[in-house]
Amino acid sequence: MPTLKLGSTDAITESSGALTYAQAGGLKSMQVITSTGSSTWTKPSGISTIKVYVTGAGGGGAGHGAGGDKGSGGSGGGTAIKILDVSNIDTCTCTIGTGGTTGSGSTTGGSGGTSSFAKTSGSGDFTTMSATGGSGGWHGNAGGSPRPGGIGSNGTLNLRGNTAGGGADDGGGNVPGGEGGGSFWGGGGCGSGYQNFNATAGEHGGGGGAGSSDGGNSGAVGANGIIVVEEYS
Repeated sequence: MPTLKLGSTDAITESSGALTYAQAGGLKSMQVITSTGSSTWTKPSGISTIKVYVTGAGGGGAGHGAGGDKGSGGSGGGTAIKILDVSNIDTCTCTIGTGGTTGSGSTTGGSGGTSSFAKTSGSGDFTTMSATGGSGGWHGNAGGSPRPGGIGSNGTLNLRGNTAGGGADDGGGNVPGGEGGGSFWGGGGCGSGYQNFNATAGEHGGGGGAGSSDGGNSGAVGANGIIVVEEYS
């Protein structure tokens, strides 16, 4: 009796009339890394292939500027996605970017930090994946123009983070600050609005919302980056 296969993995074999089942390869586990700075991904036993998502941090939302002005939000971090053969790789270094700082008054928001995934041990080799953070927002008195999102690099698929919502110089009353730009994982934060509704942060690489003189005057921080590793046998 011939051996039956699912893809390239033996599923059922026959020997002397006895059938033996071997589980086909597939997704076995997933690791989510969110702590800023550097940490180590260690390959679990039995894993030969991983799919990696690397996302940079979001930019911080700007302050409102002068009276009547609205800042622009921070833009989203970029994302790189790739499938990697780790048969001969043991560990990789994960670096998570920190979200951009808030702007207050006539202060721009800070840009988000870069995230990366790099081989540290084993005989295999691949080019380090990385994704830059989103730009911080401009305060309203500077025109409140939004700045670009981050971009992934060395992935099979490299994505740019969304551009944030813009602000305005002398924009009139009851107009909120610009919203933060989203990342691959979700949206950015809301800008501050009427009756002191404060700006909010984004999620997993999303940009922070901006300040408005009609609400909370300060922007919100950008969200930290994230790395997700799907692990396959």
